[in-house]
Parts: sequence; C-alpha cells; structure tokens
Amino acid sequence: MTAPAPTRRSGRWIERWDPEDEGFWKATGERIANRNLWFSVLSEHIGFSVWTLWSVLVLFMGPEYGLTPADKFLLTSMVTLVGAVVRVPYTFAVAVFGGRNWTIISASLLLIPTIAAFAVMEPGTSFTTFLLVGLLAGIGGGNFASSMTNINAFFPLKRKGWALGLNAGGGNIGVAAIQLVALAVIGANGGPRVLLGIYIPLIVVAAVLAAVFMDNLATVKNDTGAAKDAARDAHTWIMAFLYIGTFGSFIGYSFAFGQVLTNQFGRTPLQATYLTFMGPLLGSLVRPVGGRLADRFGGARITLWNYVAMGAATAVLVAASVRKSLPLFVVAFVVLFALTGIGNGSTFKMIPGIFHAKALAKGLQGEAAVLHGRRLSGASMGLIGAVGALGGVAINLAFRQSFLSYGTGTGAFVAFLAYYGVCFAVTWSVYLRRPARQAAPVAASETKSQLSYAEV
Repeated sequence: MTAPAPTRRSGRWIERWDPEDEGFWKATGERIANRNLWFSVLSEHIGFSVWTLWSVLVLFMGPEYGLTPADKFLLTSMVTLVGAVVRVPYTFAVAVFGGRNWTIISASLLLIPTIAAFAVMEPGTSFTTFLLVGLLAGIGGGNFASSMTNINAFFPLKRKGWALGLNAGGGNIGVAAIQLVALAVIGANGGPRVLLGIYIPLIVVAAVLAAVFMDNLATVKNDTGAAKDAARDAHTWIMAFLYIGTFGSFIGYSFAFGQVLTNQFGRTPLQATYLTFMGPLLGSLVRPVGGRLADRFGGARITLWNYVAMGAATAVLVAASVRKSLPLFVVAFVVLFALTGIGNGSTFKMIPGIFHAKALAKGLQGEAAVLHGRRLSGASMGLIGAVGALGGVAINLAFRQSFLSYGTGTGAFVAFLAYYGVCFAVTWSVYLRRPARQAAPVAASETKSQLSYAEV
C-alpha cells in the first residue's frame, strides 16, 4: 500500500506530516526532510558567521581606530549577549511564521548588521557607533534556535539525533568559516569591507534558496504550556548551567581567541587568524562525536569526564600563559575547543533522557512517556540554548577584566578553571551520585531509569 503524500496548501505549506509512519517516511518524507535540512544548515551557518563577525573585525581595527583591548572585549561581549537573548523569540517564531518563511526572514535580517558594519568600518568612527552596529550582529545567534526547532519537527525520533547534530555542527562551522575567509582577505592585503562584501551576496543567496527549496509545516504549534512547565523544572536550569560551561565556552572562546593572541602574545592580525580558525572548526566537527559517545556510555558520564579534561586543558593554559609559551598555549586552547564540542553533544543528549526518565518516574509508560519527555525536552532546549550562550558574554567580560587588572588573560583562565570544577560537582551530585532512595528495596515495577539519571 502506497503511503499518502504530504497534503499541501498554497505558499509551500505542508498540512499533513507524519515522519513516524515508515511508509510515509520512505515514500516522500525523508526526501523532503533532508532537503529542508541542507538549506536550513546553510542559513544557520551564515547566521553563525554574522554573529561572530566582530571576532574578526576587531582584528582589523589597529591603533588608528582608537580602541583599547578592553573596548574590544566589551564590544564582543555585547554582540554575544544579543545573540543569547534573541534565541528565545526565535525558538517560537517557527510556529508563528512557518519554518520556511522564518528562514527567509531571519536570513534576510542578516543583511542589516552586515551592511551597517560595511558603512561604519573606518578609522574615526566612535566606539559608541561600533557598539550599536555590533549589537545588530547579535541577531545571527538566534538562527540556531529557530533552525533547530524547525528541523526537529521534520525528522522521526530515531533520526533526530543525527539530523540535529548535523544541523548544529554545520551551523557552528560558520564560526571557523568566517575566520578562514578573514585569513584569505588579510593575506591578500584586503580590508574589513572586502570581508563584508563577500558575505552580503551570500546572505541573499541563502534567503533565495530557502524560498525556493524549503517548506512550512502546519503541524508545528507553539506549546506555551510546555514552555512554562519546562521553566518551572529545576533540571532545565541545571542543564542550562552545564551548557554555559560547554557551548558558552565554545562561543566565548571563538570571540576571544584572536584578541588574546594579539594582546597577550603580540601576534599580528594575520598571524592570529592563521591560528584562530582551528579551534572553532575542530569544536564544530567533534560535536556529533560527543553525542555518539553519550549514546554509548551515557550523557552524564561523558559530560562529567569531559569537564575533568576541560579543567586539565585550562590548567595547562594557565601555565602556558604564565610562562608566555605560545606553542603550548595554542595547542591547549585548540584541545579545549575540541572538548567544548564534545560537551555540547553530550549535554544536549542528556536533555531528552532526563525528561524521559522523569516521565517514567511519574508512572507513564511506552508512547505516553516518550511524548511527555519530548514535549518538555523540546521546550527546555530553547531556554537552555539561550542561557548557555550567555556563557560567551561572561567569558569576554572575564577576559576584559583580566586584561584591565593584570595585562594578561591568566586571571580569566583561573576563573574558568573554577567554573569547570563546579560543573563537575553538579554533574556528579545531580546525575551520577547514587541516590539514597536506591539503597532501600524498591518495588519490582520500578526500573533503573525511574530512579537514576546515570544513563541519560
């Protein structure tokens, strides 16, 4: 029996979408879902590039621009802050406008900060103007939230991990991509406006391709009740705290790496850019590895030991900073980037497992438990992603204060080391420490997943 095709209405809306139906998925669903995935990745990728645009623009801004290192760290901090805040409304925009429509809108909006930066990027522009224009670039950070929400609806449960991992990783690579393009521009003796001139047409292409090839799903609805329930659940905020340590570190270091190299180690913009792209690229590529390891060994276990490794890498950074050893510093920083990527994958893997375990603990079983866990985990991911991105703000502000107080980033690294230690303690105490209630006999109907989050 042939599975029914998706039911459509005008404007590339799909009324009927049932990816859990094997016949539907094999006949038409998989092809449509994959097509939407690839063009969503493209738009999100460019969104990340625009969000992190100022991490490379500040490298072009020499003494003639009149900005201090503290000014530059404050600038990148505020860009990161806007990117974190807009993730919340972007999460709900897909259901309001449709995934295709919002991808067109959100991609087109990227023209505003890019054209504005093109207009003001010259010596003599005031710091206030740079700050206001930089804030506009923060909207690129929202594309991740809307893209993940949209793609999550297209794929069946058994394929969501792969699809969301590819979507997130492909977007994150936008950080490395803009740094590589900046490297080529600097190497060719080009200025910042050349870099911006490259991205303006790319943004237009992404918006046009979304209009031509993507679809809206009428079945995607905003569940404000789920959002409220997720906001009231302590695990949402615990996981947000842990995600600050992983994704917050990734995006914060992406903004700060080049500035640390130029300010602390005296590298030129070209020399710094030769090194900065490696960390974000590796951190993006290994994100699916973190998810795969979490699938096999449990997300909490991988997250726990990943924080141990992040702490060790940070301790090496402190030593390299004190000794002023550039080779050791770069190697340790790139390793730390890779570990943030693994942690990104493992923490996001934990979220659906936690809420599924809570559903089982409530007495729900089978499909009812799956639906309850999916409802709350989907709502919590938007909040967790937004709060996690705030870690990038904290990292840049910490570097700013460290350079103001000590002239180096050493003080900031010590603070990060302490934070990772706290994250280790939280992960162990909440998700891995054997609960006291397990010491007593339990009813035969109670399962391990009902009592412990160790396998999430």
